[in-house]
Amino acid sequence: MRILLVEDDTTLSQVVSRSLADQGHHVDLAVTAEQARWLWRMQELDAVLLDLNLPDGSGLAVLRDARARGDRTPVLVLTARNRTEERIAGLDAGADDYLGKPFDLAEVEARLRAVVRRRLDLEDRVQVGTLSLDRRTGRLYLGEDPMQLPAREFAVLCELLTPPGRVVSKASLADKLSGFDDLLASNALEAFISRLRKKLQGSGAEIRTLRGLGYLIEAAA
Repeated sequence: MRILLVEDDTTLSQVVSRSLADQGHHVDLAVTAEQARWLWRMQELDAVLLDLNLPDGSGLAVLRDARARGDRTPVLVLTARNRTEERIAGLDAGADDYLGKPFDLAEVEARLRAVVRRRLDLEDRVQVGTLSLDRRTGRLYLGEDPMQLPAREFAVLCELLTPPGRVVSKASLADKLSGFDDLLASNALEAFISRLRKKLQGSGAEIRTLRGLGYLIEAAA
C-alpha cells in the first residue's frame, strides 16, 4: 500500500515508517498540515496515518478538507489527544479509526489493515491457485507455507490480489512502489514482475500482461 504518514515527531515518524516499509508498504511523510494537504492531493493513497497536533495547524482541519472534497481514503488517527471527546471529534471529522499514543506498532499495522478492508469492502482472505493473501495478518502464502519476499515484490502481489482478476496499470503499480521524488522506472517494474512469475511457477497462479493496459493475476490455464 501507499501510505501518507502525517507526523512531526522525527523519532516516531522514523520508527513508524521503517516498520511499515518492512511490511512492504511505501510511506510518504508530511511533517506539517500544509505538506499533508499537498501530498494528499497530489497522489493516489491507500491510507493516511494522521497526527492531530501539527506545527502549523490541526490534523482535523486537514481531514475535514479531504472529506469535503469527496476524498474517501481510509484514515487512522494517531495522537496523544486521547480523551473521549477528542476521539469523538476525530471520528466525526471523518476518521475511520483512532489510536492514542503511546501505541504498539503491531496494533498500528493491524488497525491499518482493518480500516482499508472495511473501506474497500475486501474479503479477509483471497486465493488464486495455491497462492493466498490473508489481509488480517498481511501475509502471503503458497499452500500452507508463508512466502518470504522482498518488500517491493510483496507489494506488487498484494496490489494484484486486491482483488484478483483486476487489471492494474503499470503507472499505478509504479506509483505505489515509488518515492514521491523517485518514480520507479518501467524496466525495474518489469524486473519485479519477471522474478515473481518465476516464484509462482507451479502455484496455479500466473501474472498476465495485457498490452497497453497493465497486469493481472489469475488462475493458470
